[in-house]
Amino acid sequence: MRRGIGRQALVLALVAASLPSGLAVARDVDPPEQEATHTITGRGFGHGRGMSQYGAQGAALAGKNVKQILDFYYPGTAAGQATGSIRIRLTGDTTDGVRVVAATGLKLRDLKTNKVYPLPVASNRNQWSIDPHGEHGTQVRSFDSKSRVWTRWRTLSGMAQFEGPAVIALIMPSGSQAKYRGVLRAVDVGGAHLDTINALSLETYLRGVVPREAIISWRPAALQAQAVAARTYAAYHRKRSTKRAYDLCDTIACQVYGGYSSEKASTNAAIAATAGQVRLYRNTPIIAEFSSSNGGATTAGKVAYQVAKLDSWDAYPGNKNPNVSWTTKRTSSQLQKAFGVGKLKRISISRRTGLGPGGGRVTRVVATGAAGTRAFTGDQVRANLHLKSAWFTFAGVDTLDIPTD
Repeated sequence: MRRGIGRQALVLALVAASLPSGLAVARDVDPPEQEATHTITGRGFGHGRGMSQYGAQGAALAGKNVKQILDFYYPGTAAGQATGSIRIRLTGDTTDGVRVVAATGLKLRDLKTNKVYPLPVASNRNQWSIDPHGEHGTQVRSFDSKSRVWTRWRTLSGMAQFEGPAVIALIMPSGSQAKYRGVLRAVDVGGAHLDTINALSLETYLRGVVPREAIISWRPAALQAQAVAARTYAAYHRKRSTKRAYDLCDTIACQVYGGYSSEKASTNAAIAATAGQVRLYRNTPIIAEFSSSNGGATTAGKVAYQVAKLDSWDAYPGNKNPNVSWTTKRTSSQLQKAFGVGKLKRISISRRTGLGPGGGRVTRVVATGAAGTRAFTGDQVRANLHLKSAWFTFAGVDTLDIPTD
């Protein structure tokens, strides 16, 4: 049963300034009136489902081990194992093909015939490239650093990949180099350009993920929990991408992956300590979501192991969580654009989850303006106003009873 029907309301007065009439006389010009700004306070950073990364560090500081941390954030799941390889789309490589630095032992594999060609080594041959050729083929070229000329070495009727050395340096559009373990593969996903895929073992992949998703100075148990969550998340998506040329991307839209250059000793140790470990639900890898901070309460999701409950570890003393609470400002025009109801008259937070300080995360907002009234979810308002989370309050609103889910 929902309680109460009170609302929090923010009345936004947008007053237009006008100049006085009269004769044109010489006088000082008044500075332009500044647009009104409105304070928004909130809690947490991210969606709040699954594991709080700062919460994992808080739990580790409280003396909890990796199993206890995972049991709390992914309740009802069991320990399991995952091995094999993973394919990562490198979104930062927007060149036509795949360009790498020439190196001893560098080879080319024809993915259509599976034939491997050792690439010639010469002092003036410092780059190799796999580029589009024809309808679905590729051409392999080398770059002469003295003549500054690209020369075609071979054409193939399909795609190809570079392999051989333990680490291969990919040349990015800016000319900088990004180093990766495994192989660098050219794939024809669509369009005129080829996409770059880094295929490597799951364990090696994690070495470029965990230090980008966690703070490397955190306690071992927190880093181990991040390693298991990242491994599980990758295994979950790998199982669902068999018809695609890749399993995950390398950005925040998937998991942030930085390759060889991101590897750190502390996170490598955490990965090794949890080698192969994943979390399962009904014998299948779970979607082990995580976010920076849940603000003190997790969010329920669409699966049984994503539950809403209070989390005292998110703000545990010493974990230095900067996102437990936050304050930001938005202008009247930003608010008006976000809600799309013309000149704003009222914003009402009409429903929250009821879990945590201030009533918890916002689930329903009603905006009234000159063009009418519209309702939004808390997540929609978060996206439209670029807030850290859907747990927010507009400052200056009267403290009233808020209906809760």
